[in-house]
Amino acid sequence: MPEDLLPAAANLPQLLQRIAPGSVRSELSPLPGSYSNFTCLLRTETAAGEMRRFALRRYAVFGNYDRGEKARREFKTLQLLQANGIPAPAPIYLDDSGALLGTPGIVTQYVPGALVFAPEDPIAWAQKLAAALAQVHAIPCDATNRDFLLDANSEATWFIRGDQPPAAMRAHAAGLSVWQTVSDMATQLPPRPAALVHLDYWAGNVLWHEGEIAGIVDWEEAACGDPGIDVGYARMDMVLLGLSQAADAFLAAYEALRGEPVAHLGFWELVAAARPMFNPVGWIAEPPASARFHQFVTAARQRAGYP
Repeated sequence: MPEDLLPAAANLPQLLQRIAPGSVRSELSPLPGSYSNFTCLLRTETAAGEMRRFALRRYAVFGNYDRGEKARREFKTLQLLQANGIPAPAPIYLDDSGALLGTPGIVTQYVPGALVFAPEDPIAWAQKLAAALAQVHAIPCDATNRDFLLDANSEATWFIRGDQPPAAMRAHAAGLSVWQTVSDMATQLPPRPAALVHLDYWAGNVLWHEGEIAGIVDWEEAACGDPGIDVGYARMDMVLLGLSQAADAFLAAYEALRGEPVAHLGFWELVAAARPMFNPVGWIAEPPASARFHQFVTAARQRAGYP
């Protein structure tokens, strides 16, 4: 990460006064895995030797959006998650103007943990991911949180807003069929009770510690809408990782916990399949992921009632 993307050192004393008063030493270092934001680890120590760790998330210019709005959305969502017992970073400080962080962002408690892409027990791993997601989706969208959450259904299906499929989908072998199927079905789906939706629930946004989920991260696109969006996307990720049986176990566990089948799952799986078409290299362009993706799309079309 370039040095100039770290918060300015001159602002650190003011920031420490807000989040960790009494600190006598601090150390700032970049964390890996930043894409549409830049995340840093801030270590502090008090005169008594107490050590504290914080994560600083600063939103980069990535697309056309209000970074201050994104900071407010993630901060308020983390507050909502904390109030409902969801494992997620505790929000500490909101800087939606960028006055101290340099760009709009938030400070959260640091969650120690590791990403798991090759679990020793894929079925147990998937079942725990399902349990966590079911807990998230149990949070209703009401007047207290709709104002800061995105419209999940609209965000997930953005690629069908125009009259023609985007160029990236036209370039992919399955792109036209996915675009047409999603376009045809979108106007026919009956409304579903809305829930809190992550919009990017996959193995890369879940931290594990000692075999348990330590924290679900990256809530900057938190939204309100059909929970099937998260289920379809999570299942696609598992299939692409070569964990098809885990994907089925994930679905079975999730539906058992929610007490009903996931409505229109084939539709939401096809919606999920559109996303990697816009950035296929390193995701679905090479084997074995390319073959796994084809299998996922074929199964999703069949589930949606299309040959």
